[in-house]
Amino acid sequence: MKRPKLKKASKRVSCSKRYKIQKKVREHNRKLKKEAKKNPASKRVKKDLGVPSSAPFKEEVLREAEQRRLQIEGEKEKKRQTKIEERAQKRKKEAASKEKEPKAKKARQDVVEKLPEKPPAPDKSSQHYLCSELNKVIDASDVIIEVLDARDPLGCRCPQLEEAVLQGEGNKKLILVLSKIDLVPKENVERWIQCLQLEFPVVAFKASTQIVDKTVRARKRRIVASNEVLDRSRAAACFGSRCLTELLASLASNTQTEASLKVGVVGFPNVGKSSLINSMKGILACNAGVKRGITKSMQEVHILKNVKLIDSPGVVASPSNPPASMALRSLQVEEGQGSVLEAVRTLLKQCDHSQIMLQYNVPDFRNSLEFVTLFAKKRGYLQKGGVPNTAHAAASFLADWTGATVSYHCKVPENLCKAPENPGLPADTAVQSGWDLNLLKTGNEETLKGVKFPSQASSIGFISKGPTAGLLSVADSEEKPVAAEQNNEQPLQSAEETNETQEPEEPQPLKRPTGRVHFQSVPAGGEADAYDFNTDFK
Repeated sequence: MKRPKLKKASKRVSCSKRYKIQKKVREHNRKLKKEAKKNPASKRVKKDLGVPSSAPFKEEVLREAEQRRLQIEGEKEKKRQTKIEERAQKRKKEAASKEKEPKAKKARQDVVEKLPEKPPAPDKSSQHYLCSELNKVIDASDVIIEVLDARDPLGCRCPQLEEAVLQGEGNKKLILVLSKIDLVPKENVERWIQCLQLEFPVVAFKASTQIVDKTVRARKRRIVASNEVLDRSRAAACFGSRCLTELLASLASNTQTEASLKVGVVGFPNVGKSSLINSMKGILACNAGVKRGITKSMQEVHILKNVKLIDSPGVVASPSNPPASMALRSLQVEEGQGSVLEAVRTLLKQCDHSQIMLQYNVPDFRNSLEFVTLFAKKRGYLQKGGVPNTAHAAASFLADWTGATVSYHCKVPENLCKAPENPGLPADTAVQSGWDLNLLKTGNEETLKGVKFPSQASSIGFISKGPTAGLLSVADSEEKPVAAEQNNEQPLQSAEETNETQEPEEPQPLKRPTGRVHFQSVPAGGEADAYDFNTDFK
């Protein structure tokens, strides 16, 4: 038995156990001696005594024994030589067979070399691949759903994309979906729906953020909770899915073809395309997350027997866009082409100073670098020695604005709600033909009643830069490389520069193609768009 505080176990045993072992050994030895007497098998080899000297003909006997020994050795030598010859012949045969095999192998190698090599796998992060996948979705779809972020619907619209849909072959239909409406005040959502409906049908939509995989849902179904608080929470609820499904089903039933209606879901990165498909399907059919650019290729998802949704990668933003549009719509930060701190500085210039302080609970700051430092200390993003990690804080701030976290809104320009000058786009034209407008109106009213909207005071006022130009081919990105360089060369503000974050930039006009879609210019005045907190906190 091993003692507790000793490295090795003790060999000491009790006397009774020791005597018992000795007794067993004696019995075993006695048994072996008894068996040896019964079977007296001698292990010693008997020595050859040879021929005695007194034996007659001793010399002849020795001579015969020597001849017999030489004869046996000769036979052994012959057998050994025959074995050596057999091995040599076997080696020659193997060498001859090996000489014939390389010729056949060389011939096979020549045939393999003549075959065409497989093309390398395409880079799914390149602009060429993303544009080609987006064009595939547009060509394969009968109906296009353009998903717009309700916080900045005008900035999420892409004139090039809408022109490609409306002027393409097959008389494709276009419908707008306002996503993330739970992050915008109700009055602002109603105003945007009223203005956008002058051009295209608009569906208000709020996606569910707690969609799980089918297998996970099947496992959870076995255990039924006593209260369904989680299932009825704000994140799990989905609004607008029923209205959009009924619209697509009614449109599919009116078509004369027996094939299923293909509906392409397009839009800029992180506007809620994959979340819309998952909410309509009810399971996690497409990958979705806070990170921008997760979807790299098209994916088909059946939601009804005759309706099929096609997920697409985000529209590639043109480098000629203003810096504020590039910070929210492009993937330059994710691809390492842009600075996160520069994107934060651009976004702060489009917001009200006091609203940012109240939203993030930080003291007064003079510039973007000081704000990022205060934000890092507030969130606990510290490096070794208590130094604020500004890069991590800036990435977190940008993720809040591109994801579904921060509530901000853009006011609707007055000139946008006027009837369009183009006679080809009134509300009763072919653009809105085929849709059940009454069903659309009742569905939007039910959605607006069910969603819990934030108050006007808790939402940040944001200055929109107008529609964002997108790329449908790589050739379009080479037209204005100078504008992109000018946008990326703006340095981060130093601590000496003060009160520059509150002055909005002048909007840069976009060159839009002539066609059926026309956008009105957005006023550049920051005073009209910024919300005055003094009216609510007197």
